[in-house]
Amino acid sequence: MLCAAMALARARTEFAPWTGTWFFGVGPRGLAWVAALAMLVPACHRDDPSRASRASRASRANDRAPPVADAEVHPPKPAPATPERRPEQTLKWLVAGGGATPEFNQVSIEQDLGLAATVLGAQSPAGALLFASGRRGKVVQVEDATPRGDELRRKLGDLFAPRGGRLAHYRPTKLSPAGPATSEYFLATLDEQLAREGPPLWLYLAGHGDFGEGPAGNSLGFWGQSQVDVQTLAKHLDLAARPVRVVVTSCYSGGFAELAFLAADPKLGPAPVERCGLFATTWDLEASGCDPNPDRRVQEGFALHMLHALRGQDRNGSPLASSDIDFDNNGRISLLEAHTRARIASRGIDVPTTTSERWLRVHARPLPDRGLPARTTPEDAAVIRAFTHEFPQLAEPAQARAELAGLEQQIADIRQQLTRAGQAEDAAYRRAAAELLARWPALDDPWHPDFEPTLTAHAAAIGQQLEHSQTYADYVQARAASLDLDAELGVLRGRTARLERYVRALDNGLLAARLADQGGTRWNMYQQLLSCERAEPAELAERAQGPQGPSASPHGT
Repeated sequence: MLCAAMALARARTEFAPWTGTWFFGVGPRGLAWVAALAMLVPACHRDDPSRASRASRASRANDRAPPVADAEVHPPKPAPATPERRPEQTLKWLVAGGGATPEFNQVSIEQDLGLAATVLGAQSPAGALLFASGRRGKVVQVEDATPRGDELRRKLGDLFAPRGGRLAHYRPTKLSPAGPATSEYFLATLDEQLAREGPPLWLYLAGHGDFGEGPAGNSLGFWGQSQVDVQTLAKHLDLAARPVRVVVTSCYSGGFAELAFLAADPKLGPAPVERCGLFATTWDLEASGCDPNPDRRVQEGFALHMLHALRGQDRNGSPLASSDIDFDNNGRISLLEAHTRARIASRGIDVPTTTSERWLRVHARPLPDRGLPARTTPEDAAVIRAFTHEFPQLAEPAQARAELAGLEQQIADIRQQLTRAGQAEDAAYRRAAAELLARWPALDDPWHPDFEPTLTAHAAAIGQQLEHSQTYADYVQARAASLDLDAELGVLRGRTARLERYVRALDNGLLAARLADQGGTRWNMYQQLLSCERAEPAELAERAQGPQGPSASPHGT
């Protein structure tokens, strides 16, 4: 996320992650969507003031499951270390992420990063976790079980300056990171590790994604309102002395599928060193996640499914039958199989993708229809089986594609309705604000020296104004209308995501058949990407003697 982070924090158009409320954005396909349920809370937002309504940021606390105890599996505690001191030994895994500011550092991100470090750390202690501001400060946002503070102030804040965090509190992290997840610290740590010959490096990144101009322009937000875009990460990975497996769970994370190419540019050919990636969603779509509610039972997101799947579990930690995760029947679980489990099981708005999928879409040239049989991988075959069972009336690919096109048209129609509703809401806001400010000019500026004296002396009169004002009632009604459309669109977006996963699995087989028919180095590279994506966590446990000796210390300490 953080899409011009502070511009959004100051604008009247931001997403309200602190309450689990939703916004809508417009993608390059001309679609708009929002999340309508807590499980569909998007992991990012777009800086699009002309389209996002004020309602999309309003509190929906009563529609959410109440927060429960903030409990989750966390990685083993490393020995005390100076947070700013980067790991000295060769790492096998590096987990990094968090929000750019506390407002965007929701507890579910912390929980996902902790789970990633636990899963990878169970295979090898030779890893490092970088998180938000490191070990300093109260930076983790946790939703309040009940509203706090003065009701009148909440109403005024919602009217004049909606922003995240007002229905949440902040606490120190429960993790024990080796350092902060600033872009500078992360890239310096990454460079030091990539320069060392040795075993493959597993790189897991989580947080908020930002939408750029084209896939390679997408980025991931880091602490301190910094970011790393696809091209920048590719520039660093191009110099790697060892293979890399990348997982990114943010919105628009599919942009990082360009890492399949040198300098993240398809025209330049494949990357110079073995690397691959698995991502929560395509380059032009949002992802579920980033929830301030610590109750894992009500969260939804790609990471929750994939990380548990790597351990042979469903999203709740219960054991999976081998048929539900071991899709190639080899008795082990790969990254790609865990990714596939998320494609099948997630009820969020994610449409997961990979570097091999991206390679197919670049290099599988259109061919005359010769009736080539699909070259479907075991993983895609599992997706097709699952969704054929879920959508029996859409068993024929043509039917599925037609249904998807119809859902996308419905999304486009609701987008237009949301645009009109947002305009009506903003107009209602202006009228309500003008009425209040005519009597109390400093009421929209809590930093003005007259604000506190005004509120102290006239709180009762201001409350009466809000209670009896028709213009304010019109604003509340307009806000509710936008929220209703948000909810309708969110449900539709969830349905569309599941169907799109099905259609993409069908397309993958057809594209692979075309590429196989062409043969040559491009087909071979596709096979190499698949092999990389099928890496198993057990490779982390293999002993490898690098320049720094065997790796054996948890979390880079």
